[in-house]
Amino acid sequence: MVTQNLQFKQIRDLDPALLNSDAVTDTRLTGRWLNTDQNTRGLREITIEPGEQFSVSAIGAGADGPIHWRANSVRSLANLEEEAGQRGIALVADFDFGFMFAQTYLRINKGVLVIVEFNTFRDDSGRTNYVNREFFYRAT
Repeated sequence: MVTQNLQFKQIRDLDPALLNSDAVTDTRLTGRWLNTDQNTRGLREITIEPGEQFSVSAIGAGADGPIHWRANSVRSLANLEEEAGQRGIALVADFDFGFMFAQTYLRINKGVLVIVEFNTFRDDSGRTNYVNREFFYRAT
């Protein structure tokens, strides 16, 4: 069971079930997730592990083989936009590679893990910063 303490700015936005506690429990995010696009040039796999704080690791597609990513920091957010009034947790995971910084937002939508990734290059290479959205299914 994962328990995360969250602070909310607008209490009126919360599901009443969340108002009874200052902690939110959500295990729907945890586990190993695989990209729905087997030919992705981005992230192939994501693993979200429970604990006092969530931890996030990923495997990216590389020209010479897999690239292992480990989040430098993971923050929990209240996911207030979930369909059918179901509330949960979304995550922000930051990956710092020195030459590039990737900030990812992870949330569940209809049983699918949706990741929006913002990549910023820091190496003066002239490459264009970009945003990417990918979809993942739970590995069995």
